Amino acid sequence: MTTFVLTEAAEMMGFGQSLGKLLQAGDVLILDGPLGADKTTLTKGLALSLGVTEPITSPTFVISHVHQGARASLVHVDAYRLGSHIEFDDLDLDADLDASVTVVEWGEGRAEGLSEEPLYVRIAPEDVGDVRHLTLQGSGARWTAIIDTLRDWSP
Repeated sequence: MTTFVLTEAAEMMGFGQSLGKLLQAGDVLILDGPLGADKTTLTKGLALSLGVTEPITSPTFVISHVHQGARASLVHVDAYRLGSHIEFDDLDLDADLDASVTVVEWGEGRAEGLSEEPLYVRIAPEDVGDVRHLTLQGSGARWTAIIDTLRDWSP
């Protein structure tokens, strides 16, 4: 588990781009953090690195978006309004898993069935200002290598 301290939205976007360069189709990221924590801003950075050219917006009201990218597609899901694991399963997201990077906001406790080894990204804002503590946690050699690569990241 590694934590990064980010002080503005531009840093969250930049971190997303750096992480996105290391991702490949089949990866699943589970994002957690309160409203306004910049989960979608992080996803915008990931999308840039995947070659997505269309705008990335929060999928709160449509639940999920699929964005075509030059390197891989991005499936962006917001599970906030889903009441149970069963409702999440009804989205049938596993059909796109192998060809896409899947990012699930509010996915903890719902999206674990998408991958045996997801990357957990937890964003904790400080009470005052724009400071965010972003923690990455993943199991397996691949996530360990990715986290080690990012360990020296700086804005």
